Formats: sequence, structure tokens, C-alpha cells
Amino acid sequence: MVSVENILVEFGGFTLLDEISFVINKRDRIALTGRNGAGKSTLLKIIAGVQVPTSGVISMPKDFTVGYLPQVLKITDTCSLQEEAAKAFDHIFALQRQAEAMQQELAEREDYESESYHQLIDRLNHYNDMLEMSGVYQYQSEIEKTLLGLGFKRSDFDRQTSEFSGGWRMRIELAKVLLKRPDLILLDEPTNHLDIESIQWLETFLSQHAKAVLLVSHDRAFLDNVTTRTIEISLGKIYDYKVPYTQFLELRKERREQQLRSYENQQKMIQDTEAFIERFRYKATKAVQVQSRIKQLEKLERLEVDEIDNSAMNLRFPPAPHSGQYPVIIEDLQKAYGDHVVISEVNLRIERGEKVAFVGRNGEGKSTLVKCILGEIPYQGNLTLGHLVKIAYFAQNQPLLLDENLSVFDTIDRVAVGDIRTKIRDILGAFMFGGENIDKKVKVLSGGERSRLAMIQLLLSPANLLILDEPTNHLDIRSKDVLKQAIREFQGTVIVVSHDRDFLDGLVDKVYEFGDGKVKEHLGGISDFLQKKKMESLRDMERQQSSQPTQRATDKPNTAAKQPTVSIEKTIDRKQQYEARKEEAKRLKKLQQQVAKCEAEVQACEEALSKTEQELSTPEGAANQELHAKYAQQQKALEMAMSYWENAYQELEAQSAQS
Repeated sequence: MVSVENILVEFGGFTLLDEISFVINKRDRIALTGRNGAGKSTLLKIIAGVQVPTSGVISMPKDFTVGYLPQVLKITDTCSLQEEAAKAFDHIFALQRQAEAMQQELAEREDYESESYHQLIDRLNHYNDMLEMSGVYQYQSEIEKTLLGLGFKRSDFDRQTSEFSGGWRMRIELAKVLLKRPDLILLDEPTNHLDIESIQWLETFLSQHAKAVLLVSHDRAFLDNVTTRTIEISLGKIYDYKVPYTQFLELRKERREQQLRSYENQQKMIQDTEAFIERFRYKATKAVQVQSRIKQLEKLERLEVDEIDNSAMNLRFPPAPHSGQYPVIIEDLQKAYGDHVVISEVNLRIERGEKVAFVGRNGEGKSTLVKCILGEIPYQGNLTLGHLVKIAYFAQNQPLLLDENLSVFDTIDRVAVGDIRTKIRDILGAFMFGGENIDKKVKVLSGGERSRLAMIQLLLSPANLLILDEPTNHLDIRSKDVLKQAIREFQGTVIVVSHDRDFLDGLVDKVYEFGDGKVKEHLGGISDFLQKKKMESLRDMERQQSSQPTQRATDKPNTAAKQPTVSIEKTIDRKQQYEARKEEAKRLKKLQQQVAKCEAEVQACEEALSKTEQELSTPEGAANQELHAKYAQQQKALEMAMSYWENAYQELEAQSAQS
């Protein structure tokens, strides 16, 4: 489908990507991995056509569509959420306008018997068929399903996009990419602004409904749940593995060990051969053997061991000054904006040395409670910070708050005080800003590099209470592991606001769940919490399914006088059950008809495509450009028909399973 051929990217003598090549196939689910600054985002931009490489080409079929979600967006706010999402269907609306123009032309013309009139009718029928297959009548429901899946509420649909925060605007752009159903979806850190529920919805969508996917993410669980192939960028080269991320790590380790063994064996053989040559070089009786060994070495293909990028930041938080037994005590706290209550009746105690997580859907009050703890906003109720508590805070948008016009060195130099200023270069080196990198301007840094720079600022003042709001956004997996270990070793208290399941796993020992204006405490780690939530949701479902029958079973008549009433209730109940079964059967039949219709459309498209293929196989057809264009349109129509058949068939299967 897409061929990446010899892509070279150079910046001022530095080679970022060194003539890399690979192919993206239909239905591929590829994780693009590598440390921050390795060139992942650059490669996505090149495939999306946003950036031009130094040399090399990207080849893809005609009419091939690509959807791209970058890390940073420039968004114009001119319409409502629903209107903005509907822009994903502009191509359908264009078809609709063309069809309407043809209908208008037919109404005005009177040359009913002319050849051009009949051609216009055929063209209109073709456009109407394309509109039917494109889902022109279902696009509203597609918009609704996607927006709800990404965490929006129905009440948000008519809100102006300007009212949403940056994270929610990123979700709007993600929704538009998904709704376009492109042939290839390129996603650069899509989970950075999603909560756990929305990430799980996105995992399902990408796994079941997307065509080809190439994504950059530092969420290990997300990669394992979505991708089936991993491409690593390391030191300008790529390494392609046909397995998910966790398996890739194992295979990469095995490959490296095997390479080392083969390399060491070959080096020993070379040394032995060279020693033999040197020893018998001047002995006439060994001349033939010596010449044979020399030729053997000349023909030998020398093995190499892949270079490994072992660079990683070295992070250790300063020793935590002693604090009181309970750094944070909250009693009956409530925060409201006008009539809108964000959180209420919040009661919690965080003990010294505890590491806790704030989790929940976006907009449920996690960052609001953090701001209350920091004293940035007023609230009702009691919030007490313990004796000698010193807070260090990493905001969700901390990397974006850096002055883009300063260099890496100046950014730290301006906040460092005392003796620490003499160690700035050492500190920067520990965070992988060595050599000329310290002179880079902040504006040219990648998202991960900015996060590391912001992390250095966090370390410059000793604290005993760390509050980290989405600290892993933009950090590569290796840096996240280093940060996780540093937090584990930190002796103070930690509050982490995060949606990263893998990062929280094994890190926190208590979870506070935010939802419906309340904060609920869960003892145990994130895995325990997620398992418990799953069980609770299953129990809720079981209760809903069994509550009606249970009620009827336990309603026994107390007296003979009540017998007729019970009989009437049973009659009504049987009638309701009959009506429900009738409606279910009607829905099932409708879905079966829809699947049959889609199958007929697929068959018609395949027949038309086969006919055009036969025409193209002739010399006259091969030279006919209009026939080539027609063939491309028919291919697209077949793909769309297949897509709608798949959706209809899945709905039918789901309905049949429920029946």
C-alpha cells in the first residue's frame, strides 16, 4: 500500500534518518518506537506529506487517503463541536452537491432522447450509488458514536469549540481523523489527552474498524492492545519486527545476544586464521595452505553488531525533608463554578510516604482538586497541609510553559540558585542534553525533550510532596521507566494524576477515583482497581438483567382477593415480553436485509471492477486514461462497500448474540 523508500533526513550535518525503507501493508497495525528525538514524529510528517525529506520518496496508490493527528495542533474556532466533527464528511457533502446539480440540470433540460441526456442520467445514478455506499444517511450517528466514545457528552455537541481546553480540542481532531475512515491513520501520541475509558474505546476502534495504522505512543499497554508490528528507529536506522511491543523487546534482546555470539565466534576464527598465516607465511611447505587462508579471509563477509542507543536520563529526586504524619487532610471539600458543582463531599487523608493516583474521566475534577491543594483556587470545606510540607508541582502543560526563545542551558540557568549553578552542565548531561544540545533553542525540541527539561526544573527545589499531573506525556518508554523508578525510591509523598496504566502499575498503593462529582478511595494498586471496576460493572449488568424477574418471582399474593390483580400483571408482563421479542425480531430482520443489500452492492462492485479489468487488459484499454480513472473509482467504491458490509455484519452478529 505505502512504500517508504530510502528516506534520508539531515539537519546541519546531523543525520536523523539514514536512508530507511519499509512497506506499510493493508490492515497493518504498526507501533513506531524509539527514544525522544530519534525521528518518529519527523517520519510521520513525511508520510503525511507535511514535511519533505532530504532525499527519498513515499509511494502510495492514487486516491489513497491518509489521516494524520500531530502532537501539536493549530485550531481555528468558528463553529460548534458537532459542526466541526461533520467536516470529516466534506467529501460526501461535495458528492451530494454534485448530485443535486445534476438533478437540477435534468429538470431544466428537455432533450430527453439525446445521448448526453442519458449519459447524465447514468452519471447521476453512479453518484447516487456512491452516496448510498458512503453512508450519507448514517454520518450523524457515526459522529455521535465517535464523540461519545472519546468522552464528550451529548450536552457538548452544540458548544462552540472555542469553549474547550487544548486537550479536548485534540480529541475533536482525533474524532475527525477517525470519522474520515482513511486508508492509513497516522497518530502521534494519541493517548496524551485521553482518560482510561477513552483509551480503551480507542483501542477497540483501531483494532476492529481502522484499515492501516501507524502510531507513536509511549503507553506500553496501549501498544500491546492495538499493534501487531513494531518498527524501532535507533541511531538513524530502523529495525522491523512482526510482533507487538512487549514481544519486540524480547526478540530484540535475543537478536542482539545472537549477533554478539556470532560476532565473537567469527572474531576468534579470524584471529586463529591470521595467526596461522603469520606463523607459516615463509614456509614453502605451507605456502598453498597460507594462500588458501588469505583468500578465505578476503572472501569472508564480516559480521557486525547493531549499534544500540543506550542513552537514558539519570533521575533521582533530592532527599525529602521531614514532614508531618499526614501531608494532606481534606474534609467535606466542595468546589463549584456558579451552579456547576465539580466535586463535593471530598474526604481523604494522605499519609507521609504514600504514593497515590488520581484517576477518572477528564473533567471530573482531578486537576481541580490539585489546584485546591496548591492553594490556587478557593473552595468550601477544610483542607489542611501537614507540618513542614514543601510541594513540588509538575503541571500537565509544564513543557509548554517553557520560554521557546531560550536555550536549554539558559532555561535551567535562570532558575538555578547557589552552588547548583556550577553543576548545570552535569545535570543536563544526566538528562541526555550533552554536548551541543545544551545550546539548542527550546522551540526546536521534541515533546519528550521539553518534558525532560521541565523535569529538571522540578528537581531544583527539595520537596517532600510531589504532585505530578500527567508527567509521562511525551516521555519515551525508557525515560518513563527511569521516572517510575525515581518515584519508587523517593522517600516523600507522591500524588500522580495519570491515565497511563503501565506507568501506575506497581507504583501507587492507593487509587482515588473521580466521577459524578465524588471522590472514592480504593486500596491497592491500579491493576486491583481496574479489576474491581470490571467486576463492579459486570455485577451492575447482572443486577439490571435479573432485577425484574426476581421482583416478579418474590411478589406473592397475600390474600385471595389479590389473585385477579396478579393475574392481570402476569398478562401485561407476557404481552410486554411478546412485544419485546417482536421488536427484536424486527430489528434482526432489518439488519439481515441490510447485510444482504451490502453483499449485493459488494458483488455489483466486484463485477464492474472485473469488467473494467478485462477492458484494461487490451492495448486500447491500457492507453485509455479515462478507463484508468474509472478503475480507480471502482476500487474505491468496492472498498467502501466492503467497509459498510463489515459494519453491518458485525451489528448483525452482535444482535444475534443478544437474541
